[in-house]
Amino acid sequence: MVSVGLLLMRLVIGVAFIGHGAQKLFGWFGGYGPKGTGGWMESIGIKPGVRMAVLAGLMELFGGLLFTLGLLTPVAAVLIAATMLGAIVKVHAPNGFWSTANGIEFPLTVLVVAVGVALTGAGSISLDALFFN
Repeated sequence: MVSVGLLLMRLVIGVAFIGHGAQKLFGWFGGYGPKGTGGWMESIGIKPGVRMAVLAGLMELFGGLLFTLGLLTPVAAVLIAATMLGAIVKVHAPNGFWSTANGIEFPLTVLVVAVGVALTGAGSISLDALFFN
């Protein structure tokens, strides 16, 4: 049952990150693509905006894909945690803890889940288990 729980966490977090990456890279799912996301990033002091939007999108897309598959899970977790740490520092920290005030609550939760899964292992229902056990 532990592996089922790990699979559920990997699927929800991983698929969400695939979507967030696709928003930044392709403008899918209501996203703004590299140019729109880059403009927003520049407005909060992240420069060069388009390049950073593409980098963040790639980290989210590939981190999410690897996390979903349970493949190279520690690498996936680092990619996810790094994007969440950036979001915490640049966007959410000034607003306190609670999500209701756009605080760090949600990105911190995602970061901790990603790191926790990496430390625990992806579980037996994963490509890591298939290839590396």
